[in-house]
Amino acid sequence: MKVPKTCLIMKIPKACLILLINLVLFGPLIANDTRPNILYIFTDDQSVRTVGCYPHSFDWVKTPNIDRLASRGVRFDRAYMGAWCLPSRTTALTGKHAFAAESMRMEGKYPGSEYDPEQLPFWPKVFRENGYTTAQIGKWHTGTDTGYGRDWDFQLVWNRPGNIRNSWNYYFDQEIEVNGAPPIMIPGYSTDNYTTWAEDFITRNAPETGNQPWYLWLCYSATHADYEPAHRHRSEYEDIEVPVPADIFPPRPGKPDYMQDYIRWKEGDSGEPIRVDGRGNQPPKPGLYGNTLTDWVRQYHQTVLALDEAVGRLMKVLEETGQLENTLVVFTSDQGIAFGQHGFAAKLAPYDATILAPLIISMPSRYGSGEVVKTAVSGVDLIPTFFKMAKIELPWEMHGHDLSPLLEDSQYDWDHPAMVCSTPRKWGSDLQSLPTDRKSLLDGAGSVPWYVSISEGDRYKYVRSMIPGDMEQLYDTKSDPEELTNLYLNPEYQELLKSMRKTTVNELARTNAPFLDSLPPVGAR
Repeated sequence: MKVPKTCLIMKIPKACLILLINLVLFGPLIANDTRPNILYIFTDDQSVRTVGCYPHSFDWVKTPNIDRLASRGVRFDRAYMGAWCLPSRTTALTGKHAFAAESMRMEGKYPGSEYDPEQLPFWPKVFRENGYTTAQIGKWHTGTDTGYGRDWDFQLVWNRPGNIRNSWNYYFDQEIEVNGAPPIMIPGYSTDNYTTWAEDFITRNAPETGNQPWYLWLCYSATHADYEPAHRHRSEYEDIEVPVPADIFPPRPGKPDYMQDYIRWKEGDSGEPIRVDGRGNQPPKPGLYGNTLTDWVRQYHQTVLALDEAVGRLMKVLEETGQLENTLVVFTSDQGIAFGQHGFAAKLAPYDATILAPLIISMPSRYGSGEVVKTAVSGVDLIPTFFKMAKIELPWEMHGHDLSPLLEDSQYDWDHPAMVCSTPRKWGSDLQSLPTDRKSLLDGAGSVPWYVSISEGDRYKYVRSMIPGDMEQLYDTKSDPEELTNLYLNPEYQELLKSMRKTTVNELARTNAPFLDSLPPVGAR
């Protein structure tokens, strides 16, 4: 396809730029509206290990701009956004756990998916109706209907479900839909493109008499596989040292049966682990530098460097346009991803190494700087927080809780458990009855069982498989951050185990989980 002439500022066709300019004229204006803007930065598969200000990170990690954001805001040590991409994004659009996503379904060739907006409304529509300009830039992964004109005033999106042929171009040469129009091939590096478009949006919505507050959901497609760093970053991290996780190879004492057979790494000739597929072969597509653990960790972390630069650029444009003090900035990811921990090179599994995401919330004019929240929170908690900030009533019952008390006091006694439910590719009424055969209760890769996980306070996490008879798991993430010791087997923790079982059932009941009545009993010890 021939690429149209592009505007030097936007790097997109001139016709698209005109649509962007029209954004400031779209919708009714509200004079003297001082409600805060919200910049919600949402990356893909980014582990807390990739962010320097997190204690989980390697000592060679360089993320000065994200670290500075944390130093001017509140960092959350235990944030569980979801188990994988589509459910996490559904939560971000509804304020509910993904199991409540009535009508969401996988349809057609992966990653094809569909939903009915009448049965599954997205909350940005409510912000539009209450005086906010709403925009989304970047990756879209929640049904082919992106919601332009209904949920969003403006969109520049890479629609993965709606454009299968381009759905694996995470980093270069993406086909972009502008305000619902057919996709146009936009060359260049996706992280840089998204940032340029976001800068332009922020600049064009700088404060002027009568301007509306805005909400921008900025969804980067980094750091997803195949981990293609920008060319300018491919010489970085040449001499790094990557420690080998203790349980990269089986056996894994105290773990369920499925973890004893899980193999994605084998010992190489040099003694360093080499990445392999589930049959013990090397991946069909080798990494840029090779297939050792160090090679893959290096390549993955290099993709973070452009994200860090992006955060710096975005904070600069907010400051230059006089919007920094009145903008709530949220930086997070849909979930993390493991590299060697518990043998994984993936997400989905109920361990912190695979799903724990960074979460930083910054608005220095309103909240403290450099604070750290150690209690566990969930992705569903962000949306009620946005509504509270925007002074808009919740349009429906949401599953989360406003985080403002923790933002105002990081030591606040938060008594809400953080729940993650993994029911891959099934939602809503399709979950009224859980399957009874083991094969159907495994994720799409056929390895990790469906599960529900509960994290409480600053240390304990409980995992209950939905496969009858599977071993429960209980971890003290404070004393055992690698989750190597399953306390389920320890007689001293039986009262805590019973308590967290009860909390799990109560939280599923509170959120009207459709599968609650068909949840299988726990296995006997």
